[in-house]
Amino acid sequence: MADQSKKRQGGGAPVGRRALLGVLAAGAVGVVAGPPLQRGWGKALAAASQVDGTGLTGLLPNPGGFRYFSVVGSVPRKSERNYVLTIGGLVDRPGTYTLPQLRALPQTRVVGDVVCTDGWRVDGTPFEGVRLADLLDAAGVRGEAGAVRFTCFDGAYSESLTLEQARRSDVLVALNMQDKPITHEQGGPVRLYVAPMYFYKSAKWLSGIEVTEKVVPGFWEERGYPVDGWLDGADRGDEAA
Repeated sequence: MADQSKKRQGGGAPVGRRALLGVLAAGAVGVVAGPPLQRGWGKALAAASQVDGTGLTGLLPNPGGFRYFSVVGSVPRKSERNYVLTIGGLVDRPGTYTLPQLRALPQTRVVGDVVCTDGWRVDGTPFEGVRLADLLDAAGVRGEAGAVRFTCFDGAYSESLTLEQARRSDVLVALNMQDKPITHEQGGPVRLYVAPMYFYKSAKWLSGIEVTEKVVPGFWEERGYPVDGWLDGADRGDEAA
């Protein structure tokens, strides 16, 4: 397994989500992480989303400095029994992967700093999973392809990368985080991890990979975020690829 550890600095975050979260932050004061409270806070933010149209839910502290964040009121749980990742679009060999099949593939370990646009970060976080480039190679990307779009089983979130970005050695279809299987709250059982970019690019609850001709703006890009969410100081050339 490869261990790619790089220290990155988080610069100025996109303003849109930070300002929006600031409006909601007062309601989070004094809330302690836990499933019952998390569900209650999610309902409150889901109600707010009917007014502001953002779909924000579940902004709660979690152990280790992470935050639980979703754009819908409820996300179904997937397990080894019913999880499926679909790969399609401009490929010669579309197909699906179950969780055991993904685990059986060669695994790569990437250590990076998780930086969120609303100000929190967790440095030196290890992720482990299948290189996205390996899955794309197995599917046979067609010559006219230029980007990859990701969809999620929450039914709402999406993201995109250019094909060059998607082929980086530090972009994973991740199964483990901090040396443990990724929990539902952290976007499991499978999520995307894009090490050199803000964490909104690392789509949680990953269910679909579609190779496209050009970049399709994702959930937050449609709301004003940069399509390229590079962290300050990130290596955009990926010399390790």
